[in-house]
Amino acid sequence: MWNRFLDRMLRHLISEGTLDIVWPDGRRVRYGDGSGPKARVTLTTPNIVKDLCLRPIMALGEGYTDGSLEIPEHQLFDLLTLLARNEQRGGMPAWFRGYSYMRGAVGRWLQRNTPLTSRRNVSHHYDLSEEFYRLFLDRDMQYSCAYFKDPGMSLDAAQAAKKAHIASKLRLAPGLRVLDIGCGWGGMALTLAREHGVHVTGVTLSRSQLETAQARARAEGLSEMTDFRLMDYRELTERFDRIVSVGMLEHVGLPQFPTYFAKVSDLLTRDGLALIHTIGRTAPPRPTSPWLERHIFPGGYVPSLSDLARPMESANLWLADLEVLRGHYGPTLHHWRDRFEANVKTVRAMHDDRFVRLWRFYLVACEMAFEEQQQAVFQLQLSKQQHTVPRTRDYLYSQPAQATSQVADRSLQSA
Repeated sequence: MWNRFLDRMLRHLISEGTLDIVWPDGRRVRYGDGSGPKARVTLTTPNIVKDLCLRPIMALGEGYTDGSLEIPEHQLFDLLTLLARNEQRGGMPAWFRGYSYMRGAVGRWLQRNTPLTSRRNVSHHYDLSEEFYRLFLDRDMQYSCAYFKDPGMSLDAAQAAKKAHIASKLRLAPGLRVLDIGCGWGGMALTLAREHGVHVTGVTLSRSQLETAQARARAEGLSEMTDFRLMDYRELTERFDRIVSVGMLEHVGLPQFPTYFAKVSDLLTRDGLALIHTIGRTAPPRPTSPWLERHIFPGGYVPSLSDLARPMESANLWLADLEVLRGHYGPTLHHWRDRFEANVKTVRAMHDDRFVRLWRFYLVACEMAFEEQQQAVFQLQLSKQQHTVPRTRDYLYSQPAQATSQVADRSLQSA
């Protein structure tokens, strides 16, 4: 029964591209119009057939991870691209839309993200060893979208350019007090302190990240200019001249957006300025992938602009500027994936084969999402007053801004 059901699903779904399925009984069936992209999938157990019928997104990721669904490594990106393109053409059955709506409703409950659950969610992903992340990130350990001013830039240069671009939007001056919400391993905070003479308070819920950030500050002689804390941003009470938050909003959860923006407003001085850098959907809201929610980012949610507008407005914040970075995160992820694969033997020795497949699927799926689906990066510049920033964007592309990027890049080369 399940074989027939999945066969009908695939015949209805795959109208573009070529998908070859090897069924558990050895039969080979081709779906699609014979064009590219092309992929071959081998289903090794009867149970995976049933799972693909009942919960296709979860079963695809879990099946690849546990080996019940085999895909040649070099075809994984093509397979996910093929499936995404056909899903966008409306190829999924009608019941799947109802299932997605139900997941969205349940997701709002799962994303309540209290201080306790937030700490647990962050630990799930970010408390893997620093040594693991160093295998595929740039030297400054920036785990967010880089800024490729030139397509041929190295990952290190593009991450330095991202930090310089954000620094320009923050309008920094020596002595200002800066808050970094979700400071990671400290790269952004240390760069702002080192290059701009500001004092940065960085908060994270990851003990591993905290220890790395503090050690880096000591090694660079920046302990007096930085203050890294294991702390939920909701517990902060000080006021700051500037707030930066890179790649953290995706972990806040939809129900917490009003709290997040209200806190940003409360923590900013009257003439303060905030820069929020987040993954975003350039389409109507959509629930988080159930596989990504369970295995990679529990409690996570990628917002659409419509999710963010009302909370920002309710917090009485000016949206001083909004920039949509397109075509940057796909190349960033491709760099990460290449570095991951170059070090895959080390990853396997640290963990096991299942972990390698899980992280390979994650990196490939995310790269595909930014290349094929309506996903980009939003940079939200927020202020309390209309004229906190200049009327035009000219200040971002002046000679000093370009010089800042060059200085940041040189600092990485000397690290």
